[in-house]
Amino acid sequence: MTRCDWAGPEQIYLDYHDTEWGVPEYDSRALWEKLILDGFQAGLSWITILKKREAFREAFEGFNPHVIARWGEDDVQRLLGNAGIIRHRGKIEATITNAQAWLRMEEQGGFDKFMWDYVGGTPLQNRFESMADVPPKTELSEQVSKDLKKAGFKFCGPTIVYAWMEACGLVNDHLVGCPRHDACAALAEG
Repeated sequence: MTRCDWAGPEQIYLDYHDTEWGVPEYDSRALWEKLILDGFQAGLSWITILKKREAFREAFEGFNPHVIARWGEDDVQRLLGNAGIIRHRGKIEATITNAQAWLRMEEQGGFDKFMWDYVGGTPLQNRFESMADVPPKTELSEQVSKDLKKAGFKFCGPTIVYAWMEACGLVNDHLVGCPRHDACAALAEG
């Protein structure tokens, strides 16, 4: 058995694959953080985000949506000057907007419940044998993206949403030959 093709060769990538990617995430704030990071990843490689993740967490106050939702232009300018993160005005402004949308969603039952309801509370289990089989998006990710945008979220297109769903374990896309496939499937059962 070998890891999914995309994992490696750098240790940070291997560790992410082996301990985090595909593990069901049920914490509302953590789900939101990962969606934001996937939005920042758009157009870049995930390894870039992994290497900058701690700098992102520091710059964005631990991804506390209650704090970020109140930010304005001074905060955008501060972040645009932070070389430790991806300095993209649209993505930074979207993070503020997404914090506001997350707060509204929390008041309506929770972001976590909203997301997990799409899969009936249980991760979808795919059985792909090669990376060529894994879709960049699905009908479900298109629907989730549409619903997120309707709720006020930005930088959440269907490809970003699908990558996020894989990362957060809403869908298990570890290849069947990867030891993490069965491990993540077992997490879904318990």
